[in-house]
Amino acid sequence: MLVPDYIIESSWEVCNKVGGIYTVLSTRAKTLQETFPDRILFIGPDCWGEKPCPYFIEDRRLMADWRSSCAEEGLQVKVGRWDIPGQPIAILVDFQPYFAQKNDIYTRLWEYYGVDSLHAYGDYDEASMFSYAAGLAVESLYKWIEEGEERREKRIIYHANEWMTGLGLLYINKVLPQIGTIFTTHATSIGRSISGNNKPLYDYLFAYNGDQMAGELNMQSKHSIEKQTAWNADCFTTVSDITARECVELLDKPVDVVLPNGFDDSFVPQSATFTRKRRAARRRMIEVANRLMGTSYGDEVLIVSTSGRFEYRNKGIDVFLEAMSRLGRDPRLEKDILAFVMVPGCEMPHRDEGKVKVIFVPHYLTGNDGMLNMTYYDLVLGNDLCIYPSYYEPWGYTPLEAIAFKVPCITTDLAGFGLWAQGEGVDNIEQGVRVIHRTDYNYEQVADEIKDTVMLFASFDENKVKNARQQAAKLSKKALWKHFIRQYEKAYDLALRKAEARMA
Repeated sequence: MLVPDYIIESSWEVCNKVGGIYTVLSTRAKTLQETFPDRILFIGPDCWGEKPCPYFIEDRRLMADWRSSCAEEGLQVKVGRWDIPGQPIAILVDFQPYFAQKNDIYTRLWEYYGVDSLHAYGDYDEASMFSYAAGLAVESLYKWIEEGEERREKRIIYHANEWMTGLGLLYINKVLPQIGTIFTTHATSIGRSISGNNKPLYDYLFAYNGDQMAGELNMQSKHSIEKQTAWNADCFTTVSDITARECVELLDKPVDVVLPNGFDDSFVPQSATFTRKRRAARRRMIEVANRLMGTSYGDEVLIVSTSGRFEYRNKGIDVFLEAMSRLGRDPRLEKDILAFVMVPGCEMPHRDEGKVKVIFVPHYLTGNDGMLNMTYYDLVLGNDLCIYPSYYEPWGYTPLEAIAFKVPCITTDLAGFGLWAQGEGVDNIEQGVRVIHRTDYNYEQVADEIKDTVMLFASFDENKVKNARQQAAKLSKKALWKHFIRQYEKAYDLALRKAEARMA
């Protein structure tokens, strides 16, 4: 098996905490840094200008000679450490200067790869200029690596995440064919759009034409760059079997390797610290609820939550709220329940739903939101049960994070994590994870099954709750990066072999 000397990985979410890919990369970084010490280099966008990035520790001594050569080439970069476990090297590139060249860049992209940028709008230009700047940085890094060490050609991997990095991968594919390239789609842009527009995705997946749907949903440019990158990368990957099927149907390209998302349990506090943090989280959540609603709940209240990006249907926020409504109307419910919806968004007025109180937390939980004032990881362990009934979820980090913090959860078999859990023989709440069967059309059944599962969990005695928590934590250990990283090793080997064959 071929092993890379250097791995250069890019994403819009390197040192830029805006979504789930941040969690993928930041939890995996420690494992890669241990295997490739300071030979795993992450490239992200410099979105901060003169302001300090809260996730990045700049170090002007690090790679100082390369940074000087970049300045001479007109490439503005910041070099330092990503402030996460493992503290890998991170490079932030200034992509603003390339907007002036945008039309020329898009023209070459069309001439070389047939990528349609004519219908670009919104974040397409910003992402593409970052991607191009990242490609230039990789080109410069390659020269620096080759010139700075012993005279042996290095095996180098460039790993690009999501359509936002596609332009840079195609650029590298053109100018540096000796680099092995990997492209990971964490969710196809057109699949997310189909489901987000309330169209049935799964029953009709075999009948959808990705190019046609891109035109119908005004997604031509994002779909085009994603499709061409998938076709031209040395190794095309995604994060779950369910999204792999989506790639075949919508991008007309089977994936080469499935790279499931793992977790790094160094984020999870241990023993007495865990207990103290759990008590603090519950105390804070109950305190906020009592102040908001004039109630006087104590620690006996059952706390449940859902969280994630504010995609009302895709993330199952709609069916979560419906299930909570049905739960509140069920006369068999004996326990009081606090249900938190932790998704950034607009605020809603207060309504009394009886024994079930729903609280909307419309903030990024960074620790200074003005409401709970605790980070997400410091809050999630305060839950008794987490619920993520996603309709569209290529993997599903939120349920994996929940069980890593010993919180049983409910998810669906339309989430990659849910399918993985079932593959491990786990699908009921006594085992730590309840996996509900979900289709395009069984919304009502899903709502009732969530309600019934919460009712069942609320009836557990202390020993049953303790066992469910232990089983949840046990399952999470099977999803550590030290297990899933083997799939990445396969991807590295495949990409390097293709690059070497190309150069033979």
